[in-house]
Amino acid sequence: MANTNIDAEAVAERILLASADALRIAAETLPPLVARAADLVTAALAAGSKVLLCGNGGSAADAQHIAAELAGRLKRDRKGLPALALTVNASVMTALSNDYGYDMVFARQVEAIGSAGDVLVAISTSGASPNIVNALREAKSRDLVTIGLMGPGGAPMEEFCDVAVRAPGSDTQRIQEAHIAIGHAICEVAELALFGD
Repeated sequence: MANTNIDAEAVAERILLASADALRIAAETLPPLVARAADLVTAALAAGSKVLLCGNGGSAADAQHIAAELAGRLKRDRKGLPALALTVNASVMTALSNDYGYDMVFARQVEAIGSAGDVLVAISTSGASPNIVNALREAKSRDLVTIGLMGPGGAPMEEFCDVAVRAPGSDTQRIQEAHIAIGHAICEVAELALFGD
């Protein structure tokens, strides 16, 4: 039976205020790193390279969301940009998980389709997901540019990142909310730089 004593309005207000606070802290501390990540993405796309993205769970959804903003559009009609979330092909995901283990599911895809000059955007709130760390390691070995979106700890991901963006907060949901705002900022910078106002 549902608990009818919950004050849903108070819970909603608490969550929205916590999200706003996390984004305020991110806005005060992260713009130089987000700008550097956006510049790397923009440079790669301008050179004809592609953006690969990966994450688990909510971070997989964020990877797909950011890929869609680049391949489709964010704020203006323009040509599509080559971006691919490594989470979307169920046959590839299950085959690689079965044959190589889930820890290699993204690294094997980076090996298969990543080229020098491409960008890998790896997303993990903990910064410690083995499949994300392995994908970054593989990307570095193949001369991809590596960008990590993580929580405040960051290790061991950050060892393999050209740019490590550590979103503030101890709550996974607040970190994820910051990650999608950061992803939107990266996409908007790239769109403005490549296609103008």
